[in-house]
Amino acid sequence: MRRMNPTETKKTTDTTDVTDAPDAAAAESAESTGAEVHTAEAEDIEDTDEAPRASSGLGAAAAGVVSVGLGVVALSGTWVGKIAAERQALVGQIKTSQGGDPAQQISAIYGDAWHSTAMFNGIFALLALIVGLAVFALPQKAGWVRAFALAGVALGVLGLIVSAGMYFDLFMSLPSAGS
Repeated sequence: MRRMNPTETKKTTDTTDVTDAPDAAAAESAESTGAEVHTAEAEDIEDTDEAPRASSGLGAAAAGVVSVGLGVVALSGTWVGKIAAERQALVGQIKTSQGGDPAQQISAIYGDAWHSTAMFNGIFALLALIVGLAVFALPQKAGWVRAFALAGVALGVLGLIVSAGMYFDLFMSLPSAGS
C-alpha cells in the first residue's frame, strides 16, 4: 500500500478524502481481518447510546408551587388588578365630570373598576389552572408535586368562578341611584 502525502487528495471508492484515509485504511484492514474498528465517530455514537438520565422533577415541583401561588393571588387580588381598577375609576371620573345621570356615574366610576379587577383576577386564575394542569399531566415521582398541581388546578377553577361572578355581577350588583 502506498503512503500518501498530506497535500495529496485521493478519492476512494466510498468517496472519502485523504483526511479520512487513516479511518478508511483501518476499516479496510479490519474488514479483511474481521477486527473491530474504533473511530472517533464510533466513540461518539457509543457515548450517546447511554441510558437517559432520570429527571429530578425540580421544574415540575416549582411549577406546582407557582400554580398554587397564582391561584391564591387570583382569589385574593393582585396589585396589577388594583392599579387597573384605580385607573378605570379615574377614567370614569373624567368621563362623568361634565355631567351625566347618577346611574352612568356609578357605572363609569365603580362598575368599570370592579370589572377590571375581576378581569385581572380571572387572568391569574386561568394561568393557575393552565400551569396546574400542565404539571399534573407530567409524570413525576413525588406525590407532593401532584398534590400541589391539583391544589393549583382547584384554586384556578375557584378563582375563575369568583372572577366570572364578579365580572357578570352575580354575587353583588352595582348600587342603583335613588330617584
